[in-house]
Amino acid sequence: MAPQRDAGADAEAELPEYAGHYRLRARLGSGGMGVVHLARSTSGMRVAVKVVHATYARDPEFRGRFRQEVAAARRVSGAFTAPVVDADPEAGRPWMATLFIPGPTLAEQVKRNGPMDEAQLRRLMAGLAEALRDIHRVGVVHRDLKPSNVLLAEDGPKVIDFGISRPKDSELRTETGKLIGTPPFMAPEQFRRPREVGPAADVFALGSLLVHAATGRGPFDSDSPYVVAYQVVHDEPDLTGVPESLAPLVLRCLAKEPGDRPTPDELMRELRSVAAAYDTQVFIPAQRTPPEDGPHAEGLSEDPPADGPQAADLPDPASGRRRRGRTSGRTGLRAGRQPGRFAGLRPGRRAGRRTALVAGALCLAVVGSLALVQVFGDDAEPAGRTAAAQSTAGAFAAWEAAPGAETGTGTPQCVYGARKLLCALPGLVFALDPADGRTLWRHETAPGTRSEPPALAGGLVQPSLDRIGALEGLDPDTGARVWREDSFRYDGVHGVGGMLLLTRADGTVTGVDASSGEKVWSHPVAGQAVPYFTSFTGEPRPSAYATAPVGDGSRTEVTAVDPATGNVRWAKELAGSLTPVGTADGSVYFTADGEAYGDAKAVVRYTPGTGAVRRTVLSLPVAQAQTGVHGDTVYLMGAGGTLVAVDMAAGEEAWRLETGASRGSVPAADDRHVYVTASDGRLLGVDARKGRLLGQTRPRLGAESDRVPASLPEPVLAGGHVYAGAPDGTVFGVAGRDPAAW
Repeated sequence: MAPQRDAGADAEAELPEYAGHYRLRARLGSGGMGVVHLARSTSGMRVAVKVVHATYARDPEFRGRFRQEVAAARRVSGAFTAPVVDADPEAGRPWMATLFIPGPTLAEQVKRNGPMDEAQLRRLMAGLAEALRDIHRVGVVHRDLKPSNVLLAEDGPKVIDFGISRPKDSELRTETGKLIGTPPFMAPEQFRRPREVGPAADVFALGSLLVHAATGRGPFDSDSPYVVAYQVVHDEPDLTGVPESLAPLVLRCLAKEPGDRPTPDELMRELRSVAAAYDTQVFIPAQRTPPEDGPHAEGLSEDPPADGPQAADLPDPASGRRRRGRTSGRTGLRAGRQPGRFAGLRPGRRAGRRTALVAGALCLAVVGSLALVQVFGDDAEPAGRTAAAQSTAGAFAAWEAAPGAETGTGTPQCVYGARKLLCALPGLVFALDPADGRTLWRHETAPGTRSEPPALAGGLVQPSLDRIGALEGLDPDTGARVWREDSFRYDGVHGVGGMLLLTRADGTVTGVDASSGEKVWSHPVAGQAVPYFTSFTGEPRPSAYATAPVGDGSRTEVTAVDPATGNVRWAKELAGSLTPVGTADGSVYFTADGEAYGDAKAVVRYTPGTGAVRRTVLSLPVAQAQTGVHGDTVYLMGAGGTLVAVDMAAGEEAWRLETGASRGSVPAADDRHVYVTASDGRLLGVDARKGRLLGQTRPRLGAESDRVPASLPEPVLAGGHVYAGAPDGTVFGVAGRDPAAW
């Protein structure tokens, strides 16, 4: 297929066909760093892919800055940004893929529909305050918050484009004299003391952004960026047209000194007490609610043009359409408004009457620097990392260990068995003492093997079940090899019920005794052309489950296989495109896919003993759902941070929580809590009954924080404690009874 072409004669008018395995469909926009494309993954998921400009791809320093952008975007949760789903900073043209969210930028919204009304402004300000709190709490300063970097999604504003952001602990440095940002939305310290820029600069930008949303212009207005820079540093802002209830708070955000500005938390408190005349719940971004028409938002686009490929069908979140609790109001703020004491505040105009000599002096200070706006970044003040939490529950003390640190990077994946934590990293399997994290033994595996959790089958540890080649069984107490077999050839392998089930591309399945490595049976499985199996712990009679689509994919053939013989225990054709996710009390649970592959739209329970089928439709699909089952409750963790509990006994959602994690693992649950690991290495603890976030551990990103783990480790529950692996290569354990103490 020929590459797609975009209008224009620039050197990059011809679009590349792929970035990694993402097929690029259309150009959404272009910025200082690169071009953003709409793309689809091989599974059909829509993503926005930023591809670095060819000129910068050849610059080693710029590659380092792009790696820092990926790391910054990953550190921030997906509740207020677009979750990073993949990235390759080392490619010939470095790229980063985030979930695509259909929706206009604030700049487009104001340009097309005029200034926002008072209620919309409150919602916007509250949503952005929460976003900045989320960004700042992980040590990142955005430094380029402006209308084109705020996406108006259906569930609230999203802050995008971390191209010049910097973590406080970044080691990158910018050459002296370079100014970074967009002048109308830069804070005074960005002109005066670029190396001292901290979180307060984002609050200043928020104030400028609110003025733009309320009036269609900025608080410092001029055709010359040099005059704007002078106004930002020396003049008072023009708040004409800003609602009187919000003007004092906006004025505080625009204070010249960083210490005089409110923090995001203070902004939230102030907004709640601005006036008793409106319901505070109106402006607080709500949990996701079902749209009245059309699919839910999926991801992020960066600076799409107003007349771009999706402009005709973009939703209009800022107008209040499709929202609960919408308040009516004017589209424009100026019509019919009586001036108040802030309406005539216009000292900023004095700059236009000052002598050209003064403005010229500023030009000499910044000339040659503003050309670098939006391209390079600067450093922020370092900040210390939070100490690891210590458990106060019983005698168990929280611990962390890194037994595979010298083997390279990777996220350990663990299971509990033989009274040990059995864990795997690429090229290494090891056992830890659950009490204190001591390494009990280590065993090297073939280089390049994925860090999928080991299997405990036939009383032995099966260290690596993901590669074509040798199989082996290890003594769980010593790690010594008990048997090894090189002769098997297979395309998939699964351990269940004391057996290893090897699948070949021709559909033949071979059952191998996991305790000895001896072949027991070999034949196809009825009803499954090429079966790939899954199984679940805790079943009295373990089964291997395989699924196959029927006809046009609207139905699924489910087959339960006896691993000891390969015989079919039962088979059932069920409606929908189903994925097995768990078993409990003699029933098998499935998620039913929506229009996008991997997005769950319903949960299905099938009980083979009675033939009963129960289907519970979700109020909103859960994107790329990771699903766990405990008792009669199914927990779904979606991309973007949504965690949903479905009570299958009642046939309804029990609760829905926005966790703030950009990606999450398969949830693990007991009677009291639900646990999820996040892509930044945090472990989250949630009240299983009420759906409240109770506590979380600190992030553990590691040295290569720009790398996105292919899969996240499911938390391991054992003896009342919780264990998890993190991207920095550590395994850690905490007491499960009190997540608030983490």
